[in-house]
Amino acid sequence: MSYHRSETPLRAPGLGTTVAVCTALAACAVGPNYHRPALPSAAGYAPTPLPSGTSSAGAVAGSDASLVASQNFSAARDISAQWWTLFRSPELNALIEQAFAANPTLPAALAALKQAQENIYAQRGYFFPTVQASYQAQRSKLSGNLATANTPIYGPNGAVIQPTGPAQPVTYNFHTAELTVGFTPDVFGGNRRAVESLQAQADQARYQLQAAYVTLASNVVAAAIQEASVRAQIAAVHSIITSNEHSLEILRGQQRLGYVARLDVAAQAAALAAAQQLLPPLSRQLEQTRDLLRVLAGNAPDHDVAQTFTLSALHLPQDLPLSLPSKLIAQRPDVLAAEAAVHAASAQVGVALANRLPQFSISGNAGGNATQFDQMFASSGTFWSVLGGVTQPLFDAGTLRHRQRAAEQALVQSAAQYRSTVLTAFQNVADVLHALYSDADALAAAVAAEQAASTTLELTQQQLQSGLVGYLALLSAQQAYQQAVISRIQAETTRLGDTGALFQALGGGWWNRPATAAAQTTPFGTAGLAR
Repeated sequence: MSYHRSETPLRAPGLGTTVAVCTALAACAVGPNYHRPALPSAAGYAPTPLPSGTSSAGAVAGSDASLVASQNFSAARDISAQWWTLFRSPELNALIEQAFAANPTLPAALAALKQAQENIYAQRGYFFPTVQASYQAQRSKLSGNLATANTPIYGPNGAVIQPTGPAQPVTYNFHTAELTVGFTPDVFGGNRRAVESLQAQADQARYQLQAAYVTLASNVVAAAIQEASVRAQIAAVHSIITSNEHSLEILRGQQRLGYVARLDVAAQAAALAAAQQLLPPLSRQLEQTRDLLRVLAGNAPDHDVAQTFTLSALHLPQDLPLSLPSKLIAQRPDVLAAEAAVHAASAQVGVALANRLPQFSISGNAGGNATQFDQMFASSGTFWSVLGGVTQPLFDAGTLRHRQRAAEQALVQSAAQYRSTVLTAFQNVADVLHALYSDADALAAAVAAEQAASTTLELTQQQLQSGLVGYLALLSAQQAYQQAVISRIQAETTRLGDTGALFQALGGGWWNRPATAAAQTTPFGTAGLAR
């Protein structure tokens, strides 16, 4: 249904009034208002309260004291935005800054955020009228056969006073200038729900950007710890190989003198070969870890990073934050992104519902036309028209109804995915906490085993010098000690890695980023980062 009015004079009474009335009708938006889905209540990360700290692993000769110290947890501690600095490694800090500057995943996430924001601006444009101006210039030539000059003209007495003959073609110009205004009032709030959905999608992209920063920093920390571990294991294996080579050389000399049997020499040679077999896998792991660090830093494979990492240069943080579950929901970027997806789906239900209701439209145009350019806007050459209409779908074979139902099911799906994300976040923190308690105990056991193996090796060497045991006993003591050293290195590595995983599981502290850094990575500055 539509109403159209037009006149020749250039005036449009009632257009502003009509727009104002339709705008006033847009007082509410159909569809559900967003509410956060109900979540399972959780006061902690285990059925019984967890200890406030881990055990201490004791002292290890030649190892950093922090690697074996106890760790304490406190809900009162906030998470630093630069949590990796707690490992007190300048090389690690520099590499993470390089990764932030050059890794391509961050510009991609930032571009996705800017794209989402531009979509909001584009959708907001539908709140305003569209105005278009047009001008057409036409030059035409009419055939003389279409003219009336071929018709004879008769006088009062019936005589022809103008002879008939072929008419001449007519050539003329025609100018038209027109201004068109169109407006679709958002009577039932469909456009407002669309903007709301796009704003939620922009929030989702914003949190995904922060998650990209946290993930990148965590990956660099994990790779650096892995490199330090592999280097320590390689050094331990080289020490093992050197010791076995020295023992084999002595045994061969003693065999030539007849002091030891050939069996002892063969056993030592086998031990040396077994130790040498440990090197190739470790060397491969080291190179692959370096490849990963180069990629994380944004480098090509033939451009190495300047930093190298050893366990002695990494320090274990002793005082760790532990956010409560209720606070975790408000700070983990993946949880916030999932909640924003629920908000977007909720608004889409309103969009689908508004599409089933009457759609109003107002349009108007005004202009002038004439055969001469300067006469287009003379009183005789102007025109205007106003058109108001309303459209109500009557039959669409259920298309709009099913689209609304699909939007409602999308809301149910996103709400379930949000709850799943929250439960996974709780599980991540619980897993890391249990791992840290276990890591401390495992490291304590590894330290004790290394100390016992060291004592056994020392006593066996003394007994060998006294002739109380043979070289096979020494070989067994050496192998036990060497394996204990490697086990202790692996336990230290696991503890460092799980400590870094705790910061990631708690959200990475992105909400504490300095204002200058936040403004450089998002077009919204600090306001866009605060929830």
